[in-house]
Amino acid sequence: MIDFTLSEIATLLNAELIQGSNFSNQKIKQIVTDSRNWFKGENSIFFAISGPRNNGHSYIPNLIEKGITAFIVSDSSVINKKATFILVENTTVALQKLAAHNRQQQNYPVVGITGSNGKTIVKEWLHQILSGEFKIVRSPKSYNSQIGVPLSVLLMDSNFDLGIFEAGISQPAEMQNLADVIMPTIGIFTNIGDAHQEGFISLQQKTEEKLLLFAWCKKLIFNADSETIKKSAEEFCEVHSIEKIDWSLKNTNATISFSTNKVDDFTEITANLKSKTFHFRIPFTDDSAIENACHCFAAASVLSTDLNSILPEFENLYPVEMRLEIKQGINNCLLINDYYNSDLNSLSIALSVLHQQAAKDHLYKQVILSDIQQTGLPKAELYSQVNKLLTDWKMDEIIGIGTEISRYSDLFTMQKSFFDSLADFEKKFNRTNFQSSAILIKGARQFTFEKISQLLQYKAHQTQLEIDLNALIHNLNIFKQLLRPETKIMVMVKAFSYGSGDVEIASLLQYQNVAYLAVAVTDEGVLLRNAGIRTPIIVMNPEQSSFQQIIDYQLEPNIYSIELLENFLKTISQSRINEFPVHLKIDTGMNRLGFKTDTEIKQVIQMILESEQIKVQSVFSHLAASDDSSFDAFTLEQIASFEEVSAIISKSFPYKIDRHILNSAGIERFPEKQFEMVRLGIGLYGISNTGLPLQNIGTLRSTVSQVKKVKSTETVGYSRKGKISEESEIAIVPLGYADGLDRKLGNRSGHAFIHGHRVPIIGNICMDMLMLDVTGLNVKPGEKVEIFGANIPITEVAEKAGTIPYEILTGISQRVKRVYLQE
Repeated sequence: MIDFTLSEIATLLNAELIQGSNFSNQKIKQIVTDSRNWFKGENSIFFAISGPRNNGHSYIPNLIEKGITAFIVSDSSVINKKATFILVENTTVALQKLAAHNRQQQNYPVVGITGSNGKTIVKEWLHQILSGEFKIVRSPKSYNSQIGVPLSVLLMDSNFDLGIFEAGISQPAEMQNLADVIMPTIGIFTNIGDAHQEGFISLQQKTEEKLLLFAWCKKLIFNADSETIKKSAEEFCEVHSIEKIDWSLKNTNATISFSTNKVDDFTEITANLKSKTFHFRIPFTDDSAIENACHCFAAASVLSTDLNSILPEFENLYPVEMRLEIKQGINNCLLINDYYNSDLNSLSIALSVLHQQAAKDHLYKQVILSDIQQTGLPKAELYSQVNKLLTDWKMDEIIGIGTEISRYSDLFTMQKSFFDSLADFEKKFNRTNFQSSAILIKGARQFTFEKISQLLQYKAHQTQLEIDLNALIHNLNIFKQLLRPETKIMVMVKAFSYGSGDVEIASLLQYQNVAYLAVAVTDEGVLLRNAGIRTPIIVMNPEQSSFQQIIDYQLEPNIYSIELLENFLKTISQSRINEFPVHLKIDTGMNRLGFKTDTEIKQVIQMILESEQIKVQSVFSHLAASDDSSFDAFTLEQIASFEEVSAIISKSFPYKIDRHILNSAGIERFPEKQFEMVRLGIGLYGISNTGLPLQNIGTLRSTVSQVKKVKSTETVGYSRKGKISEESEIAIVPLGYADGLDRKLGNRSGHAFIHGHRVPIIGNICMDMLMLDVTGLNVKPGEKVEIFGANIPITEVAEKAGTIPYEILTGISQRVKRVYLQE
């Protein structure tokens, strides 16, 4: 929320104000940078951000229709009399400049955090540790980009007395912009690693770029055990007259020296600072958590007036989950779980996701909300703002849980019910109150709203396939970087989106404005249409019996034979439709579907020219071996053949016809042959042939059901295949071949990841379970197990199973629940 008039903003930006239908003294309260996330809100201004993949100026007409009347633009051609415009040279720079002005109006301390990992965790932990002493404004979620940072800093106002902001970069010359916006007085350099290394020539260059954030600082906190950071940070502090607060787990000469002792699931930490000793403990034992906790202690030692009084907070630290979970609920409900924090900014973000998800199936919108804590606002004003957010996003019902939110229940103007505690809610819980709803479960960590999720979730099976939607978007953008701006993208969502979930993935891709979706059979396309997907959909394997459905649901068939074309023309002749879009498949060597001979090509051209009822939307072919360099000569022959045939077809019609032949591997290896469109399949899901910096989007997880000791004379599993040579600890996991796990991974061929270690699958994989050798790891029932994901690549699993990643993904059973994660 901001509070400027349009005239004041124009003056601050030294920009031209071009007045339209409203007045220059209009107060602006809300900044919008993503047209898809704006639903309602008076006094909003839209920054038309232009980037390599999207141009915000193209969304202005639609936003004017929705009710926004103020815009900051860099393209004068979009200016009209329907709104007021502020013309600037660069809209991203303008946003940063406005945020920098807002930062300069506040005089309280600001902590700036950067590093390769841990930024968000350190920020959230500092918020938890220091909230009893400070009123803190902080970056929402992981808002640390060139856009996210200024949006975060614009949240600063006089209600707070401490700011904590994170900053991330992916290439040189970015950090100075963020430094000028945040202007931190205290800096934390978490660590340095390979994340986003592709944008830098060396680790040293990236270290020096990140240090630029701290030029305004009075104190800089860093880990002296990292030689790369230590040397560069000490030189930076000396040049800029910054007091260094270095800490170490190895060197007692550091400003703060730490020692640790791991006991069960806790780590006891001793800190020595200025001849004083402090003791605290954290509920984690991994090295990254210890590093993050040391950063937090160092920052707290600088900020807190009573360090001993906040040390107990370290024991209550919790894992930071910055991503929403989206999963299927009971009674045709959709659950959106965000039960790790509760504040106004994250609530606004979660409501936009809820609105987007509910719109697909026109679902009733319910919000289950806990007390909102540590905002610095008077409670009546706070819950009035919450009600306004819910009203603006057209929520149908609120269920409030907590004594504080219940006290202000009269402020809420929609359908409502309130409970003093989670126990009170559970006692009165009735499943029939939740029908065909999109339900946001949003609460502060201590309210343990995961129990509500368990009450409302559809599948209780603890094996789940987690789909990282942010990683999917990242992969989409990586492939976009290989394409010309005008090249269209068709995304393959056949076979349940490679096992990832068809409707959810299709909805996200529609949100990302892909040109086409492709399904294998008509039923898949009908399902997407019924779920509200409006993006053009091509059916790759249409059957004659489904032609009427294709027409009724406005799907577009792949025409691959004369017989198929004749039958489709017969069906469509019974309607009054003209120029129905179809796609022509050319067989250039795959020897599957497609027109192959010159005679066929001439005949299909003549048949379509004689009909007014169909129109060729695209012509395409399929590469047989684009992922294998040993067949490059054949691939180039296919492309040449396609160019020749597609040219004949294109010249035969008086309209433009798109061409496409590149699949995921083809985009990577033959980008010069992208034509007007490409087809993106397995690459979207994180599989690369050339080492593109793609992210894994799928993680198959389960939990340990039981752990038992087995003697060296015993065996494990069917047919006594699980041989052991010494007394062992065996963990039983409820995941088997009925869930889609290949039996070839049994008998120590495949592995799982648990407790930070790879462990072998022992014995034969059963229908509903498998066994792991976890000897010496102190594994307990209920602990999470990864079958593939960040620690065990799916490519490795496929190789050990003697197959390909496609088969692994598409083979995951429907009884395995899909959980969608989104920041």
